[in-house]
Formats: sequence, structure tokens, C-alpha cells
Amino acid sequence: MLVRDAMSSVVLTIGPDHTLRQAATLMAARRVGAAVVLDPDAGGIGILTERDILNSVGLGQSPDTERTHAHTTNDVVFAAPSWTLEDAAHAMAHGGFRHLIVLDGGEPVGIVSVRDIIRCWAPVRRATRQHATA
Repeated sequence: MLVRDAMSSVVLTIGPDHTLRQAATLMAARRVGAAVVLDPDAGGIGILTERDILNSVGLGQSPDTERTHAHTTNDVVFAAPSWTLEDAAHAMAHGGFRHLIVLDGGEPVGIVSVRDIIRCWAPVRRATRQHATA
């Protein structure tokens, strides 16, 4: 199975000057765990995850004054729609990521998460296990 089959094509794009509260509100409304941060001054495309926001709040920082650019990961590993889910899972495990931005022609077209991969793999594993015990 390929990344294009598992990824969410709902891509929330925000800017570097959004507050963390604004980012969290948008992420909650779209029911996504990560946002693509477009910041030409920082080199282009970054990612802000729910964990980044949680860590900031846990440190006592105010989500009303903290800006996304201070919490964005800019050293991003990108996936291609043609990657296998195994390729994506390996990149996530190797880099310690739970989300990968999917680029096609240099543009973000989706995000694939650990949850997306599990959602695709679980039925296959279940069917394989049932077939093996039959």
C-alpha cells in the first residue's frame, strides 16, 4: 500500500506568526494533529504538531503569545505519494516523527500519520492472522 492511499488530503496550512492558540483552534476544527507552516523566511515548509503545542503549554508558555515559528520543526523529512507505507514507517521510526508532510511537485498535498498507517495495516494484519488460523 502507498502513502497516497493512507494520507489525509486535508492539509491545514498556517503562517509563522499565528499564535499557538490560533493554531490549536484551527487544528481542532479540522480534526488534524499537525499543520504545515509556510515560512519563506525560514526556508519554506515546516510542521507544527499537537505535541509541539502540548510541550509549550507544559513549560508554562502562554498559547496566546507564543508564535508558531518558535515551535515549528523546519528540518522536515518529506514523503512522496508513491512511497510505500513501509518507507513512511521507517522514516518516522528513524526520525522520531509521528507525521510526515507529503509533497508532490514540491507542494504539500497531504499528511500521513502513524494513525493513518495503522488504520491501513490493521485490517490486513487481521485478515492474515485469520487466514493463518483457518
